[in-house]
Amino acid sequence: MTLGVIGGLGPMATARFMEMVIGMTDAGRDQDHIGMIIYNCPRIPDRTSYILGLSEDNPLGPMTQIGQSLAEQGASHIAIPCITAHCFFDQLSAAIPVPVINAVAETGRELKVHGVSRAGIMATDGTVQTGLFQKVFSEMGIDPVLPDERHQQYIMDVIYKNIKQGLPADMDKFREASDHLRAKGAQVLILGCTELSLVNGDRSPGPGYLDAMAVLARSSVLACGGKLKETCKNLITE
Repeated sequence: MTLGVIGGLGPMATARFMEMVIGMTDAGRDQDHIGMIIYNCPRIPDRTSYILGLSEDNPLGPMTQIGQSLAEQGASHIAIPCITAHCFFDQLSAAIPVPVINAVAETGRELKVHGVSRAGIMATDGTVQTGLFQKVFSEMGIDPVLPDERHQQYIMDVIYKNIKQGLPADMDKFREASDHLRAKGAQVLILGCTELSLVNGDRSPGPGYLDAMAVLARSSVLACGGKLKETCKNLITE
């Protein structure tokens, strides 16, 4: 089985996703890794800008075309390493003839496995305002915890003013937003934007985080018949 990746949303997150998939696979040789077809298309319109009504450029059409193209090339499953793009999940799933892995639902399942009842959401304005995580989590009996306006802006700054511009994350803003969510009762914090996965790169951001892109990567390995490393069974940082 082969994984198709709708990538470029943004490019660094896609590169990190591929690295995660390879790193999570228990492989003793090259041939033990899963096949991937990656369509890196950074020209896809910004998802948050469209969702918030700040742009009329709809990203759904290009994402659908890429997903269909990947299926035609032999992809058995589709992954989208952009959480905000999951706001279009139902339309994409209906239009693409192979399964699309739902990173948001898989993240909720991971929380349930570990008995988490309150989860803080660190994500883009588009993801937060559409209630993407909130709806899925609430249906699973998990209470979503959202930042106030100031701390949501801190998260957006880290995503758009730092990582998307190729700059290091402002860890002061990241930590302050994290502390704010924990003060509101969040047991685990969701890195709910694939750019935030780059904060969880070479070093852990600390205990009690769950990276939604790591969940997507693990689900992709399993969906495509790969063998998972034992160290990837629990993705909540310690």
